[in-house]
Amino acid sequence: MTDSPLGSFADSGATAAHYAAKLAVETDASDVWAARQAGVEFHLVDVRGQAAYDQGHAVGALHIPRQELAARVAELGVGIPVVVYCWSPGCNGGAKAALELARLGVPVKEMLGGFEYWAREGYPVEDVNGPLHREIDPLTNVV
Repeated sequence: MTDSPLGSFADSGATAAHYAAKLAVETDASDVWAARQAGVEFHLVDVRGQAAYDQGHAVGALHIPRQELAARVAELGVGIPVVVYCWSPGCNGGAKAALELARLGVPVKEMLGGFEYWAREGYPVEDVNGPLHREIDPLTNVV
């Protein structure tokens, strides 16, 4: 099927290995929410700057700006998994933070979609003044 606009397909073993590796380092808002609801121990870390965090963030997220991660890594505790997020799918701050934490020996995943999809999917958000109500976006979650 190499003459297709889709191009060739990898063999199933290579495809499975690719997606297993991807899922080992990435998660999404719905899985993070499910883990919270199940009582899984992990840190959800917002790595954006102060102004962004103040404007809105996932309820319960720990705020450690990406530029401060190395200096504040001890706040995360040894062996406790970390999920990091930034603004949105268009932001690579979460990936940069995950890379830095991994280099520091911290078990880490990046939350795909960042704060944007956390909020759009209807999970709890707050700003510096307290809880915010956000309508669920029907393009991202069941309403």
